[in-house]
Amino acid sequence: MTAVVSRPLVVANARILDPSRRLDEVGTLIAEDGIILAAGGNAQNQGFPEGAEVIDARGMLLIPGLVDARVFMGEPGGEHRETIRSVSRAAAAGGVTSILTMPDTDPVIDDLALAQFVSRTARETAIINVFPSAALTKGLKGKEMTEIGLLAQAGVLAFTEGRHTLRDPALIRRIMTYIRDFDALFLHETQDADLTGSGVMNEGLLASWLGLPGIPREAEIIPLERDLRLAALTGCRYHAAKLSTAASLDVLRRAKRENPKVSAGVSINHLSLNENDIGEYRTFFRLSPPLRSEDDRQAMIEGIADGTLDVIVSSHDPQDADGKRRPFSDAEAGSIGLETLLPAALRLHHSGQVPLARIIECLTVAPAKLLKLDRGTLEPGRPADFALVDLDAPYVYDKTRIRSRSKNSAFENARFQGEVMRTVVAGRTVFDTANGPL
Repeated sequence: MTAVVSRPLVVANARILDPSRRLDEVGTLIAEDGIILAAGGNAQNQGFPEGAEVIDARGMLLIPGLVDARVFMGEPGGEHRETIRSVSRAAAAGGVTSILTMPDTDPVIDDLALAQFVSRTARETAIINVFPSAALTKGLKGKEMTEIGLLAQAGVLAFTEGRHTLRDPALIRRIMTYIRDFDALFLHETQDADLTGSGVMNEGLLASWLGLPGIPREAEIIPLERDLRLAALTGCRYHAAKLSTAASLDVLRRAKRENPKVSAGVSINHLSLNENDIGEYRTFFRLSPPLRSEDDRQAMIEGIADGTLDVIVSSHDPQDADGKRRPFSDAEAGSIGLETLLPAALRLHHSGQVPLARIIECLTVAPAKLLKLDRGTLEPGRPADFALVDLDAPYVYDKTRIRSRSKNSAFENARFQGEVMRTVVAGRTVFDTANGPL
């Protein structure tokens, strides 16, 4: 993301919600040279900079730009599924202004040159902020540790195996020790490959009815417990990427009481959908971890509301038609999600299950703090990344609205209430509903 315009920007009369400052009031945001000068009720009558573009946002909600800590893409090696440019345009349409990309590309992002390639391509083609993560092990093979020190010193924020889960506890301990020394983030998916086996959906009665192999909850819980114990042993900052079961939350709650350096996320899919959505073998609902029971989904919502879970991610995972037009057991796992992250999360607000400020916190300042980014806030002096949202706008998310290069959305034809009207990055509008990504 390169362009920063110098023309000042003023957004007046908006409801400004900024969980980082516990702010929820009608006010004005003023930005100049890509930086926020003021945001809140106290900026309402202080005058505008000369030559400013003024937007009357009466009736609109103004929030910090979303920070998504789990985004898969195709580039390099899978550009037919998603490029860095296309993923940034999909993000902008969803009010997402910063993303952490996963290293599961071809080649794998496991050395400095490849991490720099992602950053350089993002500067040249992306319209939002793109931050690459790097693999924990070379080639995601779970054997040899990457050059964590070199990558961390070059600015890599997080290390992860992406879709993969390390098996070797001794290797995990060694990597955690290295990561602790650089105060980086160990971000891990907790899915035991042996227990998962050939499973493709949640293990239970429904899987038996459908004749599909199931994945037990223990496939998530056992590696999670192991990781949390090793994180306590080494003292590294540890984040469980995506949890899906009620039992995992019990494990996490106990760990958090003793170790403040551990945290966890949940995908919007596991807050919005359950195993019954699979219906007649619909492959867009083939996800990893699998969609769980309604009781598990309700537990995830409670985990967000009570602070056990820290962040909500899209887990944007583009797959092409060839990967999805297969029998359910053979289809690729994953769903796109950048464009539907916020509207799907707003369902929790409209249903009264989670306060709006808590939802926005999990989408903005919480992931920004996790990744040590100066984003996810409207604090003066920070980059002017924000979104304007019509909280009550109803619409159907059909195929014509999908901006991702891949079309595998678990929310296709979903009815939403709440739409992103404008997205601004560094003071520059990068999306509006009239013109799309700019």
